[in-house]
Amino acid sequence: MKKTIWVLLDDRMGSVGQAKGILQELTDDFEIVEKKIVYTKLGAMPNWIRGSNFLIGVDRQLSDNLVVEEYPDVVMSISRRTAPVALWIKRKSGGKTKIVQLMLPGKYGLKNMDLVIVPEHDRGKVEGNNLYYITGCPHRINDKTLAEAREKWTAEFLKLPRPLTVVLVGGAIKGKPFSDSNASLLADAIAYVQEQTSGSILITSSRRTGKAAENIIMNKIQGIPTYTYLWGEKKENPIMGFYACADRFIVTGDSVSMACEACGTGKPVLIFTGKKWLTSKHMRFVKSLVDEGYAVDFSSENFIDFVPQKMLRPSVEVAEKIKELVS
Repeated sequence: MKKTIWVLLDDRMGSVGQAKGILQELTDDFEIVEKKIVYTKLGAMPNWIRGSNFLIGVDRQLSDNLVVEEYPDVVMSISRRTAPVALWIKRKSGGKTKIVQLMLPGKYGLKNMDLVIVPEHDRGKVEGNNLYYITGCPHRINDKTLAEAREKWTAEFLKLPRPLTVVLVGGAIKGKPFSDSNASLLADAIAYVQEQTSGSILITSSRRTGKAAENIIMNKIQGIPTYTYLWGEKKENPIMGFYACADRFIVTGDSVSMACEACGTGKPVLIFTGKKWLTSKHMRFVKSLVDEGYAVDFSSENFIDFVPQKMLRPSVEVAEKIKELVS
């Protein structure tokens, strides 16, 4: 008989994507129940104030029902704000339900969680026997999702000269704008790779890129065969097709999820770090990918010849740890 896992899904879409990447590795072993969590204004309060005795900060009318006779074997909390909800569920279950927490939610309640998934670049913030460190973050890329995307998107890119270099552009991060000079440096890096390898560029930008930086990049790579999915374009998002059909990737170092997804394909990933832009945390993230052989920094010698040593598949790793919890 399958075990049951609830996943608490809120409005943090990056975390939702990570959770779903793990869940797709658990379908053979668990009955998966998604629980939508909607917050009131009190949801922004610190977790130690919200506590675990009541569902403070949860809009119980708009959220999925959490009051049941039989609570699940496992509950997955995906963010800081879902952590008190997971602790409440564990308490209501009489301790039966085990908690899996994605990313550090702060110190409150940490000792009562059964498995806390922590990125290697956050190592040292807290200590505990329930912490499990992974490189990067969980994601949705596996052999099945790549095969499905390849079947759907290959025809779309057939007219483009190969090889296909996918460019994944992030942008501003907290307190750190994505400057015009960094946009120009990135465009130069794209042009250099295309000059060395020929082929085409498949490029996507984000809300954080900004129109000015986006225009600088696109103006400087004019003349290169290009397929775009820029922020605000009204067409189907081809990102899974990009992952499936790419020959290599250029990714900005702020884009944790996209960089990890690119590294999950097993294709060369070149990471752009720019100048005076990334935080120390982002630089630790980039270093973890480089040190483990998943990616290469543009500042490295002979980066154009980089071949990854392995594929980054933390979702599989985390899924195995969850199975161990209830075995």
